[in-house]
Amino acid sequence: MIIRIFLTAVMALVAAALSAQTPVYLDNSADIEDRIEDVMKKLTTEEKIAMIHAQSKFSSPGVKRLGIPEIWMTDGPHGIRPEVFWDDWDQAGWTNDSCVAFPALTCLAATWNEELSYLYGTSIGEEARYRNKTVLLGPGVNIYRTPLNGRNFEYMGEDPFLASEMVVPYIKGVQSNGVAACVKHFALNNNEINRHTSNVIVDDRTLYEIYLPAFKAAVQEGGAWTVMGSYNLYRNQHGCHNEYLLNDILKGEWGFDGVVVSDWGGTHDTDQAIKNGLDLEFGSWTDGLSAGSKNAYDSYYLAAPYLERIRSGKVGTEELDDKVRRVLRLAFRTVMRQDRPMGSMLSDEHYEAARAIGDEGIVLLKNEGSVLPVRPSGDCRILVVGENAVKMMTVGGGSSSLKVQREVSPLKGIEDAFKGQAEVLYARGYIGDPSGEYNGVTTGQNLQDSRTPEELLAEAVSMAKEADYVIFIGGLNKSPHQDCEDSDRSGLGLPYGQDKLVSALAEANGNTIVVNISGNAVAMPWIDEVPAVVQAWYLGSEAGNSIADILSGAANPSGKLPFTFPAALEDCPAHSVGEYPGTRRNDGIWDIEYREGIFVGYRWYEKEKIRPLFAFGHGLSYTEFSYGKASSDSRTLSGDGSLNVSIEVSNTGEMTGKEVVQLYISDLKSSLPRPVKELKGFRKIELEPGETAEVTFTINKDDLSFFDADRHEWVAEPGKFKALIGSSSDDIRSEVTFELK
Repeated sequence: MIIRIFLTAVMALVAAALSAQTPVYLDNSADIEDRIEDVMKKLTTEEKIAMIHAQSKFSSPGVKRLGIPEIWMTDGPHGIRPEVFWDDWDQAGWTNDSCVAFPALTCLAATWNEELSYLYGTSIGEEARYRNKTVLLGPGVNIYRTPLNGRNFEYMGEDPFLASEMVVPYIKGVQSNGVAACVKHFALNNNEINRHTSNVIVDDRTLYEIYLPAFKAAVQEGGAWTVMGSYNLYRNQHGCHNEYLLNDILKGEWGFDGVVVSDWGGTHDTDQAIKNGLDLEFGSWTDGLSAGSKNAYDSYYLAAPYLERIRSGKVGTEELDDKVRRVLRLAFRTVMRQDRPMGSMLSDEHYEAARAIGDEGIVLLKNEGSVLPVRPSGDCRILVVGENAVKMMTVGGGSSSLKVQREVSPLKGIEDAFKGQAEVLYARGYIGDPSGEYNGVTTGQNLQDSRTPEELLAEAVSMAKEADYVIFIGGLNKSPHQDCEDSDRSGLGLPYGQDKLVSALAEANGNTIVVNISGNAVAMPWIDEVPAVVQAWYLGSEAGNSIADILSGAANPSGKLPFTFPAALEDCPAHSVGEYPGTRRNDGIWDIEYREGIFVGYRWYEKEKIRPLFAFGHGLSYTEFSYGKASSDSRTLSGDGSLNVSIEVSNTGEMTGKEVVQLYISDLKSSLPRPVKELKGFRKIELEPGETAEVTFTINKDDLSFFDADRHEWVAEPGKFKALIGSSSDDIRSEVTFELK
């Protein structure tokens, strides 16, 4: 009840801030530009060069002579990374650098709730500000192209519209604290295998319709102050100094006035870095002291080599001045603002926010016979099975690995939720990865177990036969080749023999509930054998409490999938017609061609009439929602006008719940191939039992447009369209036909 009262108040404030369409924290652009020009007159060329590259693993120097502070970065996007030594990744040994871990961004996207996205950004921004960070390295909005991508858990799904809508309030929330959000990885970083040597080949239409919209929204609507380049190549140039992506599109077409930051080790060439849009270079060597000079950071591509070119007359200073102006603009927006908020760390409000996001992001995939929520009666026994029920998930996975103050395990959350109602027992079931360490942060858990897989399975099955409910908590983890940076998965299936274990548990107990923890889709060969399946994601510090809230019914599930679960890997377009991981050239570069084009995710499954395991936008509730008949205020739409489509939605069940009403647009006749339908709107509404609400979507020409690569512009062709409204991409409840004049 306390959590509900708190979040009601917070949501009211968030809604007010969002409706104002203005960040709480303003950047006073006109005043900043005058101050920038004043500083530019006072800087030496050497000071300018120093400002555009790192001085340590996570900082760049200011100018002490002029009182310009250092710029400090921190990894996100799910929590504030622990402090490392000046020159390397090893832990600095601080005792006050723990954080609150928020749910992974896949979970945030699964909430389909912009207000929670703003709360997320505000909360993590407060933690970054309290630790005196200038830039939070996140959020990530790379599109989910293949379920094998080890870093998908850090992103916002397969649909460019959903990612665009969810990233904007996150950025505004972070930057309301005077901390810059750094949107990453720009662009086309859609696999981790060969990530430094993959050269993406994709047509312009696909680039603009699928892979760029979320970045554009982050810049033009969210007002992001920094953008991180990607490791991969595009048009045979690395993303961190890519002329087309950074100069032509980001800074040219979109008018980005912030700082382009290299990913750590993403810079490869001084001349390209000078000319092709990179502003701030980081991480060009793992150890900044090993280059054999007085200060190895002076050997970075944008350091001494750049200065030498200027002194010899090989290059001028026009590009340098532009880079420095951008870095100064970042400083004036953040570390040099006198009214910058103070931030807060490890607060009760942040834990409550993490739990609320987790509660709304968990997706109920299946619930036959209403086995969920669990309602103990009499002498009830609940058996929890699986390593993921006890394994800490905040440590590992790459740069998003965290050092937390606390992490509630699923087993602990379930024990607390059913205390006094049922006896909760535990069986290991399988051994996955008993280790728990990343960059010197250790979980402190001892998960070693000498028993054989057969012994573990036999124990779990024996206990399952005596239980009233079996809750299997498995899935992936953040070990290499699962959900982890710098490696991709080897296949769609669950590791460690989990499929065999689930089938055995289901045979032993008809009330077997599967809770899958992952940031990716997984195969479920046992799907017809179990009555209930829950997709739980990586939920951070409050993981166990959020999972228990859903299982017990303390929270009604309202999450919707932000990407499609394929029935088989070969159903995925990147693996059926596209290239993955690509073709290796003689120079060691891997060409990877996106032959599927715009048909990514549900667009492909519907085009090819392939039935997925679970569709994009799918998610069940403990209550029922009925949809009325959609209507529109006009059957025609003029080029510069708009029309409204409305529908009534009712809660016909017995429990208060939230529904995500989804709007898709279908072009009935087009000169170019188009998807069967595309997401163009959504609204999350909360209804009491018996309550009805009217949901209205406004449609304009932009919602009907496709990118014409030959003309290099967005085009909306006159003709007939359908507005499709439903509960998921494969569950359309009503439609309206209209015409664009």
